[in-house]
Amino acid sequence: MNQAVNERVCWTIHDLELLPENEGTRYEIIDGELFVTRAPHTKHQQTCGKIFRQLDAWSEASGLGESIPSPGVLFSESDNVIPDVVWVTQETYRLTLDKSGHLTGAPELAVEVLSASQQDQRRDREAKLKLYSSRGVKEYWIADWRSRNLQVYRRENSQLKLVATLFSQDTLTSPILPGFSCTVAQLFPK
Repeated sequence: MNQAVNERVCWTIHDLELLPENEGTRYEIIDGELFVTRAPHTKHQQTCGKIFRQLDAWSEASGLGESIPSPGVLFSESDNVIPDVVWVTQETYRLTLDKSGHLTGAPELAVEVLSASQQDQRRDREAKLKLYSSRGVKEYWIADWRSRNLQVYRRENSQLKLVATLFSQDTLTSPILPGFSCTVAQLFPK
């Protein structure tokens, strides 16, 4: 009598070396699950750029940290992600940047811009939220360029919790970014 074995494949960063490198294809691993993403919509990329520019201008003026677009964040062999934008303090940057140019610890802020597919939205709203929460990210923003809103999650009692959903007319500030301020409309293309 044959029994089907229902074992889950657990991907690691070493497995990624065996996958083909295709322009515009992104491989991420969350809790051993492989996520493959194709090149996103132009407005997705424009939103990433606008968020990066706002954070980068503030970082340059304040000198408090670094904003980085699409960095590799290697939490472990089975948790390897590429957030759309991150912000790290100077100390975190110095302590977590490895020789390959990847961050090996939690950024203070991680930002994801939603893509259209249900799998991508599940990854950003569930899998990455859980991962960032468990790894110590202090704040997580999920930007939706279609509805032009921004969900803000902040660390409360060792977990990321939704504290606000901001719309175009709202002003975005953050306790981890002293003096940072912009309207949500500034984060999205017209």
